[in-house]
Order: sequence, then structure tokens, then C-alpha cells
Amino acid sequence: MNFSKTNLAALILAVTGAGAPGFAQNENAEGETTQVRGAGVFAGDWLTLGIGAGYAPSYDGSDNYTFFPAPLAQGSVSGFDFGARGPGLYVDLVRDTNSRKNVKILAGPLVRVRTDRNGDIKDAVVRSLGKEDVAIEVGATAGVSITQMMNPFDRLTLSADVQWDVAKAHRGRIISPSISYSTPLTPAIFTSLSLSAIHIDDNYADTYFSIDAAGNLASGLPQFDADGGWKSFGASFLGGFDLSGDARDGGWSVFGLANYSRLTGDAKRSPVTSIRGDANQYFLAAGVSYTF
Repeated sequence: MNFSKTNLAALILAVTGAGAPGFAQNENAEGETTQVRGAGVFAGDWLTLGIGAGYAPSYDGSDNYTFFPAPLAQGSVSGFDFGARGPGLYVDLVRDTNSRKNVKILAGPLVRVRTDRNGDIKDAVVRSLGKEDVAIEVGATAGVSITQMMNPFDRLTLSADVQWDVAKAHRGRIISPSISYSTPLTPAIFTSLSLSAIHIDDNYADTYFSIDAAGNLASGLPQFDADGGWKSFGASFLGGFDLSGDARDGGWSVFGLANYSRLTGDAKRSPVTSIRGDANQYFLAAGVSYTF
């Protein structure tokens, strides 16, 4: 996937929040829920809050990088999970009742704010194309999470997000499928590997990757008519460490993220990428979180 500031918090929380409840409980052969070495803070309602700092391209396809803050939030109330989707929020409306061993269906609404090409554009030529409006994207997320694949506490998640811009900034649609595997290495150390992709429609591609006659005149970049399709593919690795030595008791933890993605299709061929930027996109982030 293309990993932008918009979805940094969601990916970080796969390690700092979503991976940790795997320690909490298990089911025996008769389907009865039993405690696994103590359910801890994740036995009932819980909340993870945090703050991180990220280092990412200044726009989608840029080869200039910038630092930015990344506030984090994720939790569960009465069996309903919720969390950050970058500058936004999702809610899993399928209540976690442990009625099926090892398998949980995920489904619910999400909302995101997209600020690509709206903030600090480092490249003066791309900046001359003008800033884009802030997009408000509303949609849904769905998938399945399977635990205990190779050990009692790991988790494999297959999911997809789909959202549409309702603020008339790019007027487009985005689909983001992903697969991730998370596992603790010790009671204090969590890891997660994710593979993702992003598919965009013509409206989205035209907004962020096309250059019309006015843009050609303002920037000197050649005109380009971008079409939709697969925008990017990528992989991310995350790690988290609980400072008390046991994630089940909540408290403070630290996390780190490394991500690589490559733009493809017209997102790669666009002059904002091929002439002024780079199809290879790198992202780093680190921070602290607190769970209670």
C-alpha cells in the first residue's frame, strides 16, 4: 500500500493495541472461556492512548520527507472494538462475544480525513500546482480475524476498507485490502507484519496525479491524464515493547514502525512522481502509548 500520514495511526495500533488482547482469554474444547495466565486489563473494557512521531513523504509520490505528529487511540467497550483510522475513526459493530473459537468477523463504519497535497509541500514545482482541498472520506471496514494459528496468542487478519469522499475534494473511491500477522515474542514484545494495497478510481487519480493545461502553465510539468487502478503495494513491520514486562497489566509501552511501498500505474507515471518525486516511498515512526 501507499502508507501516508492518513493511515499511520491505524497501522501502529495493530501492534500497540489490537495485538495485545490475544493474551486475554481462550476457549477449551467444550467452548467455555477460560483465562490464559490472567486476563489482565484486556478482560473487559480497555483503552490505549498514545502519541508518535512519523517521518514520511511530504505528498503522495514525493521524494522530500517531513516529520509529523501521530496521536493514537484504540479500545473496546462492551465487546465493541474501535480505533483510529489515521485522522479518523472506525467502529467494529460485530460484538466480541467469543461465541466461535479462534474466529472473529469484523465489520463496521469508518470516517477519515485526507490532507494529501494540502499541507507542507516541500517541492516548489509541485507546490505551484496549488493545494488540494481536505477530503472527508466515509465508508466501511470488513474482514475476519483468526487467532491461534501457530501459537496460542498470534493473530491473522484479512480485511478491506472502502470509502468515498463526501467533501467534494477528490470525489473519489478508495479500496484498501490488507493481510496482517501479529504475534507476541514474549509477554512484553509484540510484532506485526502487514501486506496491503490501494485501488483508486478515476476521480481520485485525476485529483492527485493529473496535470491539466493550467497546471502545465504554472509548473512547467507536462500535461498528464491519470486513470484509476491499483495505486500502490507495500509492506510494513511493527514492533511494540511493554515497559512493565507484561502487556496484560496495561501501562506504558513503546512502538516502532518501518514501511515500504511502491506506487504503480498512473500514480507512478504521473509527473509529480516520475519527474519531481519517487515511486519508492519509505516511512518510519516511533512513539509511546498507555493502556488502561
